[in-house]
Amino acid sequence: MPDFSQLPSVETLAKRLTGESNLPRPLVTGFVKRRLSKWRTRLAEGEAADRASIEQEIQSGLQDFSSSRLQPVINATGVIIHTNLGRSPLGQRASETLSEVATGYSNLEFNLRDGKRGKRAGYLETALAVLLETEAATAVNNCAAALVLTLRTLISSEKNEVIVSRGELVEIGGGFRIPEVLETSGAKLVEVGATNKTHLKDYADALSDRTALILKVHRSNFYLEGFTDEPDVTEISSLAHDHGIPLVEDLGSGAVMNTDQLAPIDHEPTPQDALRNGIDLVIFSGDKLLGGPQAGIIAGNAGMVERIKSEPFFRAVRCDKLILTVLQECIDDYLACKGEKKPSIPVLDFLSTPVEELRTRAEEISSQLKGLSFPVSIVETLSRTGGGTMPRAEIPSIALEITPVGSSLEKLARILRGGDPAIVGYVSGDKFLLNLRTVFPSQDQSIVNALLETLQ
Repeated sequence: MPDFSQLPSVETLAKRLTGESNLPRPLVTGFVKRRLSKWRTRLAEGEAADRASIEQEIQSGLQDFSSSRLQPVINATGVIIHTNLGRSPLGQRASETLSEVATGYSNLEFNLRDGKRGKRAGYLETALAVLLETEAATAVNNCAAALVLTLRTLISSEKNEVIVSRGELVEIGGGFRIPEVLETSGAKLVEVGATNKTHLKDYADALSDRTALILKVHRSNFYLEGFTDEPDVTEISSLAHDHGIPLVEDLGSGAVMNTDQLAPIDHEPTPQDALRNGIDLVIFSGDKLLGGPQAGIIAGNAGMVERIKSEPFFRAVRCDKLILTVLQECIDDYLACKGEKKPSIPVLDFLSTPVEELRTRAEEISSQLKGLSFPVSIVETLSRTGGGTMPRAEIPSIALEITPVGSSLEKLARILRGGDPAIVGYVSGDKFLLNLRTVFPSQDQSIVNALLETLQ
């Protein structure tokens, strides 16, 4: 018979662990109960363990669980749109307005002029259309939803074929692939061309009475190089429109400014570019190069946008008041600066910060770390855009390089991640680096404090 006497009391252990954590007592009690239930099974199966080791395992598990709670993190990885760290941070204007709207009531669907029910997202949709220089626009809760919704609207039982180049059948985040997204909408995929070459004739030969639309997918998370070729978008647009077929493009990252003017990187196609080149509908993310919240934006032909908004599935993926608020303020930031300067949006600031400015900050941090047993030096390095955007972009940057003495790189990284605030850097070779391009200037002192406490 298994010896369950080794199991601690739920209440006693939960009381102790609650005092060691900042978690609610009922949550700790529930966690302990679940772990003890698993230990009963393990002991019944013959595993040997004493009370001390069981309590230690549960305590360690609770610490892991507690660290998974959403909390602020200092991103010192140099990856600007870091999917695992929440992608693009919000600007000051958006965060302040979000706090005001989130903590009170708002005119989400209320007309303040006549006191009657109002139109949700009316202001945002007009502002988006103005920014993108197009007829109409709307937004849903993410880019994948925007694509599925668009396809559901534009296909029918008689016309359900969607033509896509084989070179654009990409896999997006989380293992989801464009062919699978198409199937979810009920569309039938018609692949044309080869992985490296697709010709206009390939699109033309695939047209049939069942063709619902032609879909272009921007290769935002990889690139093709070498023996490649593809027709210009304007050629595909002429072909589609000659046959009365919509042309839709999923741009993914959705930069609305010229990226090559912000940093020494390539020009990323913009929604404005796509629409001017004859795309009927363009789809892109709000939380990547745009610098807003997670959202999927659909813009272009007014009739198609109106049909999309009338699709019953639209309600299932529409934005709530929090997303609408942040996206509205983000778009207003762009419009307020249009044609004059860069809006104050963190992702754009990180892209455009001069290397010398980063070096000055690094020198100031380093000057406060004199006399430590762990050498801290300033090195030149590279940053990346991340978030499945601009895979070739390498942005010059500056990092603090730390060489642990008598300790492992992994231990140093773990200690910094466990701090308040958590600091996430990265290991390169036998060094630990904190890349300053993705660190807000206001966070420099937190890095100094954490390093002094850790390295002393």
